[in-house]
Amino acid sequence: MATYKEIAGQKITKVASDPSEPKTGQMWYNSTTGSLRGLGIVEAWSSASSTSNAKQRPGGCGTQTAGLAAGGLTAPPASALGTTEEYNGSGWSSGGNLNTARGNVGLAGTQTAAVFSGKGSPSTPYAGTTELYDGTSWTTNPNSANDTYNYRSNCGIQTAALFSGGNYPPTNRAAGNEEFNGTSFSEGGDLPQKQSSQGQAGTQTAAINSFGSTNSPVPGNSGDGTNAISLEYDGTSWTAGPNGNGVVPLSGYAMGSGTQTDALFAGGPPTNSCKYDGTTFTVGPALATAHPSSANGSSSASATWIAHGSPVPSVGTNTQEFNKSTNTITAAAWASGGALNTARANLSGAGTQTLGLVFGGGTTNNETEEYDGSTWSEQNNLNTGRGAGTGFGIQTAAVMTGGHSAQTTTENYDGSSWTNSGALSTGRRYLAGAGTQTAGLGFGGYAPPSSAGLTATEEYGGSSWTSGGALSPSTFASAGCGTQTAALKMGGAGSGSPGPTAGTNTQEYDGSSWTTGGAMISANKSNQGAGTQTAALTFGGNTTDTQTLGYDGTSFSTRPSLATGRTYFAGFGTQTAALACADNPAATTVEEFTGQTTTGNITDFTTS
Repeated sequence: MATYKEIAGQKITKVASDPSEPKTGQMWYNSTTGSLRGLGIVEAWSSASSTSNAKQRPGGCGTQTAGLAAGGLTAPPASALGTTEEYNGSGWSSGGNLNTARGNVGLAGTQTAAVFSGKGSPSTPYAGTTELYDGTSWTTNPNSANDTYNYRSNCGIQTAALFSGGNYPPTNRAAGNEEFNGTSFSEGGDLPQKQSSQGQAGTQTAAINSFGSTNSPVPGNSGDGTNAISLEYDGTSWTAGPNGNGVVPLSGYAMGSGTQTDALFAGGPPTNSCKYDGTTFTVGPALATAHPSSANGSSSASATWIAHGSPVPSVGTNTQEFNKSTNTITAAAWASGGALNTARANLSGAGTQTLGLVFGGGTTNNETEEYDGSTWSEQNNLNTGRGAGTGFGIQTAAVMTGGHSAQTTTENYDGSSWTNSGALSTGRRYLAGAGTQTAGLGFGGYAPPSSAGLTATEEYGGSSWTSGGALSPSTFASAGCGTQTAALKMGGAGSGSPGPTAGTNTQEYDGSSWTTGGAMISANKSNQGAGTQTAALTFGGNTTDTQTLGYDGTSFSTRPSLATGRTYFAGFGTQTAALACADNPAATTVEEFTGQTTTGNITDFTTS
């Protein structure tokens, strides 16, 4: 009999505690617990960042780290959408709009090379309009031969795609099967049964198709309208496979991911999912929320996603990820943190999630509190109570400057007390800041009685301020983060009267001048920022905004939303560990953001 070392290439070792970073295939005997341990396979769905747009019946394709969702319909009475969103594994960002807005359409390929084909919305004529995506924009291509309604069955890549079944007007389902080569369509072997809204996975020459619509019977369909029997395509013809619904009911509008011999179906009205290994169907992990009429990643059954869906809006922005690996993946999320001792608004902050600092607030508040990751403790007060200033630095070396009404006052904190320092050249409130106590930055804001935002930027050396490059455009109430030589300004408003208008503008500072960065997904002001110029987080703002966005130095993408929308609050930390403190009206509520984490799934094994 072969030994474990002969099979796996390594011995089973005896240890007193589990290794901190076990490797795949590694086994060990834990003498403390008396158990044989190693990394076990785990399969699970987890919540992921919401999409920017709420919709149902879009097309979806790509991978878990490079996904694409396009088109779709609004809530009934449905109207067509042309929006495109791209998924990077952490969040969603905007892509190029379709030339013809529509839903109920098939999407196949990758994030940078996709084909979108089929009918539009119920309010537009049936049309097999085809468009190609290059990662930036869509171009119109010759139409398919069949002008179908629900082209829900599709798979493959842009140059070798398969579109099967669907609905012809007014109610007849279709058995047509078309192959696309990147330029034109040709007829493939027809389905043996007319059907629509079924899931499909695989390639143009090796596809698996199952779990069709549960709508009432129509001419040409058998049974009750449920296409429970799976079908397999070899590039020429379809053959019948096993009954997936006999294992796990999925009542139509399910999505398929993976290959003909390793597929995953999910997203029908139940929360069920179903796996297929090329021979048999087995039960898969349940989704947290049912996702009928959704988009999905189609290339892998071990790492995929599902997004959007019905009803809108409750499911229309949802995203879930499926992972099958030796790792346990915990999705990014906001969670409640320890409450502040003093309720306030318009406060400032600095530091990290486990070594945080907040100070000031309102118009005259001078209180300071330190955070240890769970509770806040009162510290020595500011010398000048105020709010609407800015803060930067760390818990033991922080700066507060500016504030009501248009102050120039600057104070340094040493972990115990505040001391007055050099004054700003331009007094202002609602400015933003970045950097450290010895290399800081203050920018924007406005100075009553003028209501116009400022372009002024000032650099701080620990005791005095000097002029830096001017912002363009002027702004106040924006989010700031980064360093003195690599700072980031996100959002903000340009005028304070008669009503400030939020913007999407992003500016990047290189130590001497500002340049335009990627625009925010939606306009915001009174938001807060955390992280660096190339790995930032912005959250909250406007009146009661819960939206959280990540920035990678080029573009923004969505992140899980705050539980409580907040404005004129303090926010700081890193892109994967941030704090949001207080609110307007004055509040003590605190939320902590933790980015996605991955840990080895250590499992006990037996010899039986």
